[in-house]
Parts: sequence; structure tokens; C-alpha cells
Amino acid sequence: MTASIASLRICRLMFGAAALALALPASALYKVVGPDGKVTYTDRPPAPAAGRVSPVNSRTGTAEPDAVLPLELRQAASRFPVTLYTQTSGCEPCDDARALLRKRGIPFSERQVSSAEDGEALQKLSGGRETPLLTIGAQQLKGLQPETWNNYLDLAGYPRESRLPPGYAFAAPRPLVERPAAPASAPAPAPRPADELPPPPPPGSIRF
Repeated sequence: MTASIASLRICRLMFGAAALALALPASALYKVVGPDGKVTYTDRPPAPAAGRVSPVNSRTGTAEPDAVLPLELRQAASRFPVTLYTQTSGCEPCDDARALLRKRGIPFSERQVSSAEDGEALQKLSGGRETPLLTIGAQQLKGLQPETWNNYLDLAGYPRESRLPPGYAFAAPRPLVERPAAPASAPAPAPRPADELPPPPPPGSIRF
């Protein structure tokens, strides 16, 4: 009888855990435990004072690389990825373009023109070498025009205000044409032991 009661309790606990998993919203990215112990789930980064915050994923229970982004931002980034093409130096509009995207909270990749090969690749991509160049999905926007850029970002579904989570790190810029890795130099031959060296020639003789 006692064993049957214990088994019943275990089944109830398992059922409760399963029900909680099914009730968890598919878009939930954060688990928040408030000061009163109440647990809530949300797809938006909670305020720092909200309580103990843990990223979650409905399938694995752990955060995936893109799971740090709110659902609305993830959907826009997957449908219309944003890429900024810039010069490595001496391009003030490129700096302003980068600042605009970061201030608005747009997750973007940056490709830089720093060589003749990069310039040729940009020419083939856009029909010119003007920077900054912004692509939103297949749409190309040449030259920095903040109002035009923001309008296209609106149409792509990106939020007007930054919703990036605290501590979000933007990807580092990369060259437009990937450089092949430099071949590793061959190690210098080890010196031969003294007992393996040929004997010196006798005095007054020449040996080739």
C-alpha cells in the first residue's frame, strides 16, 4: 500500500513538470524569479530590478546564440539580415552609419573595404565603390541617408527603439574578401650532434 502511494506521488510530480513545460510560451527567452519567489516567463529582457533572470529555451533549457534577442528582433533579422559595407579608415559617414545602427539596436554584420580585391568585390556587388552601403535583405541603400535607412528598417520589421539585451556584443568587422590563412613556416632543421659532423679536412687540403 505504501509503495502504491509513493508511486502515485511520483506520477503527480512528473505530470506537474510536464504540464509546466507545455504551458511555457514557445517564445519565452527569460525566466524571472521575483523577490517574492514568483516565477514568470517573458520574451523581452527584464529590468535589472525584476529579480533573478535566467535565459531559457523551450527545447533544451539553455540559451542558444540567437535566443538572447527578443522574438520581434529575431524574426526581422532572419527575414531581412542587415549588412553594412564601410571603409577601414577616413570615412566619417561610415562611422555615422555604424553609430545609427547601434543606437537603434540593429544586429548587423560589417564588411570593410581595405584592399583592391575588396573594392572589386564591392563594385560587382553594388555597381560602384561608394561607402557606406547598407543592405537590408536584398535591398541596397547607397550613401548614408538616416531617414531613408530608418524607413526601410521600419518596413523590414525592426523595432524603432533598441531592444538588444544588456551586454550585447556586435560582431567585429571583417574584410569583404576573406584572406587566406598564411601558411605556417617550416621549422628550422635541428643542429646535428657533434659526433655526426664530418671530420675537418687535413691542414693544407681543399675539399668540395
